Amino acid sequence: MLGEGILKGMAETARNFIGSYVKEDRLTTVQYPEERLPQKEAARNFPFLVFDGNDPHAGMRCVACQICEKECPPQCIYITKSKDRKPDYIGKPQFYPSVFDIDISVCMSCQICVEVCPFEAIKMDTDYELSTDNRFGGLLLDKNKLAKSADYYRKIHPTEAAEVDGKLNAEKVKAEAKAKADAEAKAKAAAAPKPAAAPASPPAPPAPAPAAAAI
Repeated sequence: MLGEGILKGMAETARNFIGSYVKEDRLTTVQYPEERLPQKEAARNFPFLVFDGNDPHAGMRCVACQICEKECPPQCIYITKSKDRKPDYIGKPQFYPSVFDIDISVCMSCQICVEVCPFEAIKMDTDYELSTDNRFGGLLLDKNKLAKSADYYRKIHPTEAAEVDGKLNAEKVKAEAKAKADAEAKAKAAAAPKPAAAPASPPAPPAPAPAAAAI
């Protein structure tokens, strides 16, 4: 029927308009920015870098493996690996990004960087208020602007963060148990009595002199 879609749209609008006087869930309009709708847990906008603790540099999970940079479809991630190393969340010395930039004017919010990261270091943010009058520099975020705490991650994605925390804690416990077992094995080997040295064998007798030739 010609115009059926228009009629359905007008009917939906009328239902919301009339229903807004009697049902709160029909109040589909909010007075932004004074009012804001709560973000869904599965919502995503642009990536951010997760760090543990209070120090973004010391606690940053990223080890500059550059997998996300290689896999990014629009190539909007730029990473430079550090020359030195710092301990990661389990105490293992790791590289870290001396430069980590994301151009959000190019980013397509595909979340591939999150899916390929083996260290749970990059996640998707829900913040959408990123407008700026600087078209270029204002939309190129460095690691200082990208770094957000693990507590922030738990706040916006509680279910996903709980799974990640469980995985990281299990890896940490496993690493600590391995380190403890290695230390005990070394201590046991050091404390074990050394075997006595074998007695030296007597020197071999000198070879007899060759007999003189008969004339």
